[in-house]
Amino acid sequence: MTGRGRARAATARRAALTVLTAFTVLAGALTACGGGDGGSPPELTVSGAFVPEPVEGADMAAGFLTIENTGGTDDTLTGVSSGAAGSVEMHVSADGTMRRVDSFPVPAGGELRLQRGGDHLMLLGLTRPLAEGDTLSMELEFATSDPITIEVPVEAATYTGDDGGHGGHGEQDTP
Repeated sequence: MTGRGRARAATARRAALTVLTAFTVLAGALTACGGGDGGSPPELTVSGAFVPEPVEGADMAAGFLTIENTGGTDDTLTGVSSGAAGSVEMHVSADGTMRRVDSFPVPAGGELRLQRGGDHLMLLGLTRPLAEGDTLSMELEFATSDPITIEVPVEAATYTGDDGGHGGHGEQDTP
C-alpha cells in the first residue's frame, strides 16, 4: 500500500470512529431526555385517602387522596369508580370555581394531590348513607398502570387531612 493509500485508510477509520462516537453520544442523550422507551414504568402509591362525612340526606360527597409516582414515566388518572356512588367525577378548582375534567396527570418523580380547597373527586348519586367510621372501595384507573383498588375511610365532616396526605389513612401500594 502506498503512502496515499495508508493515509486514506487512516482517514476512513477516523471518519467511521467519529460517526460511531456521535451515534453513541446521541443515543445517550435521547435516553437521558426521555427518548426511546421513556425510562422505568410508573410506580404508583396511594395515600391519605378519605371522604368527609356528607351532610345527612346528601346524595353526593367529596373524595381526597394523594398518588405518588416514584417511577421514571408519567401516568394519568383516567377514571374513578365506586360501588358507593352512581358515578365519580374528577374536578379541578381554580379562582373559586370548579369544573369537571376527564383526567389528572401523575408526573414521574412527583405526585397528584387531591385536597380540600383544590382538585378533588366528587361521588355523585350515593347508593347508601356514609357515616364517619365507614369505609368504601374506590377503583382508580390509569392510562398506563393497572387499576388500583383502595379502601377509603369516611372521616368526620371537619377532617382536613392536614398531615399532607401521608398520614396512613387509606395508604396502599400498587399490587
